[in-house]
Amino acid sequence: MSAREDILAAVRGALQNADRTEAPVPRGYRTVAPPDTADLFAERVVDYRAALTRCTAAELPEAIRNALGPARKVLVPEGFPISLNGAPDTPDPDTFDAVVTTATLGIATTGTLVLDHGPGQGRRALSLVPDVHVCVLREGDIVPGVPQAIAALDPTRPQTWISGPSATSDIELTRVEGVHGPRTLHVIVVAQTC
Repeated sequence: MSAREDILAAVRGALQNADRTEAPVPRGYRTVAPPDTADLFAERVVDYRAALTRCTAAELPEAIRNALGPARKVLVPEGFPISLNGAPDTPDPDTFDAVVTTATLGIATTGTLVLDHGPGQGRRALSLVPDVHVCVLREGDIVPGVPQAIAALDPTRPQTWISGPSATSDIELTRVEGVHGPRTLHVIVVAQTC
């Protein structure tokens, strides 16, 4: 017998004789939302070097215009909740300066946006190719942590998780933004109405 066959035989034997009862895995996840979920989310988004604006629904159009700044060619995916002056989905998003999308939810403890590419979010390339990504999130769609996000998301839908603008570091830990996606991420959190 070869060494490979010896190893495989030992693995087969161990599997046949193994105790197949599963030990319970403790799950000590925090299940109660911290009282400052939206504030914590905002703090973490800024920690990731993204820009943040908090506004009301009435202030949203102006907040988007301000976030876009001098961007001339803007993509706005089908289903975006308000009318904006921008182009719909295109097969060539790299010819656009910016994209404006919504997000499915935000995660407070990590400052992460999750897109499931439904209405107002477009296909994945739209949020990854233009140099500026303006993402609109309703305050009520912020969950405390990753376990709550996983529970709220549809596992059959594609997902893009975004924590700050695209960034990478070289061997000397010099941070470079915009190498693998948008150099600028601007998150707009829209306050809940009473």
